[in-house]
Amino acid sequence: MEIRRDYYLDKLIKRKNNGLVKVITGIRRCGKSYLLNTIFYRQLLDSGVDENHIIRFAFDSADDLYLIGESLIKIEKEKRGVDPEKFMAYIRSKTMGKGMYYLLLDEVQMLDCFESVLNGYLRKDNMDVFVTGSNARFLSKDIITEFAGHGDEIHMYPLSFSEFMSVYKGDKYEGLAEYMLYGGIPLVVLREDANDKVIALENLFSEIYIRDIYSRNRIRNQGELEDLLNILSSAMGSLTNPEKLKNTFKTMKKSRITSNTIKKYLDYFEDSFLIESAQRYDIKGKAYIETPKKYYFSDLGLRNARIRFRQFEQTRSMENVIYNELRMRGYSVDVGIVPVTEKNKDGKTIRKQLEVDFVCNLGSLRYYIQSAYSLPDEENRMQEIRPFRKIDDSFKKIVITKDVVPSHYDEHGILTMNVYDFLLDPASIEK
Repeated sequence: MEIRRDYYLDKLIKRKNNGLVKVITGIRRCGKSYLLNTIFYRQLLDSGVDENHIIRFAFDSADDLYLIGESLIKIEKEKRGVDPEKFMAYIRSKTMGKGMYYLLLDEVQMLDCFESVLNGYLRKDNMDVFVTGSNARFLSKDIITEFAGHGDEIHMYPLSFSEFMSVYKGDKYEGLAEYMLYGGIPLVVLREDANDKVIALENLFSEIYIRDIYSRNRIRNQGELEDLLNILSSAMGSLTNPEKLKNTFKTMKKSRITSNTIKKYLDYFEDSFLIESAQRYDIKGKAYIETPKKYYFSDLGLRNARIRFRQFEQTRSMENVIYNELRMRGYSVDVGIVPVTEKNKDGKTIRKQLEVDFVCNLGSLRYYIQSAYSLPDEENRMQEIRPFRKIDDSFKKIVITKDVVPSHYDEHGILTMNVYDFLLDPASIEK
């Protein structure tokens, strides 16, 4: 069964022949290779590109390496990369004709000096280069700097809820419950049995994600890194910082880990795209606040597997789903704070900070969004919109709830919509 990834396919199509190396990044197993080598390859053929002008090469394929006189087993034994001279000679032999050639290169980090090789192809008018990579180095969020300003990144996320529902057999209500539990990694979604999904997620974490972080960053104390990941998993979407986490380690683990080490570990998690951080933004003061931050998981299934499915909080999970959807749609997402001064019951003046879950920016667009799992009564609704009413600008303000209610504006111009409409309609918040 094929899962359509039209959102990313469209990005690749629009970037054809733009003179840059198209680099598909994203958490491992999110579907990068399938997007490039199957979906995009088929689109090129359908658009009239001659099959001989599409060169697909996977650097982890024994068959492909044989074509250039290399051996996968020998490379692994000698712990070296693929000889770039052999690869370039092969490409030269395949690009002797007239017209544009499309290079679709998978696991390109296994090629020695791959940055120089790819930058060299940019000087050729008859080559358009698309690449993916799946080890920790290539997954780095800083990979585009490797191409000296000639890289064009397409960042890929696990399946969105809309993509998930395209292959899910139940209704959207059952679908969202499963999506929040097992996430959107394609190979997990396509497994029928719940136990098989759990096993796949646990194996992915231990055999791929954690191993990559260890190997890339040469971690000495692996136990501390995994403990930190467990703490983040349990406190998903909560404000925290390295100093606070250090105190947690000291209390719970009797550990002397430093805040600097914790900061490094957090950076490693972000570099591998396991988590993303959302910074706080003072809406009235129009200034960022460096710390604390909120951390969200790129895939909820991986987060739940990390804590062995023992702590399933629907409120936090829905918030994480909304965050990921906004990021996938291209928005930068911050946590908003609204400083207010008011009087308490005793008439004493106090200062507070009200929180807006998400401040979303894309070009000139801005939206303020609250994630409210349920709005059972007017008191709860007023509590959710209270920060909105303290913001004195005209940007759109939205409450997203799991309650099945039709989208509607209240007397303050605040839009309320249900999470299903938000997730299934890419233009939902723009209408």
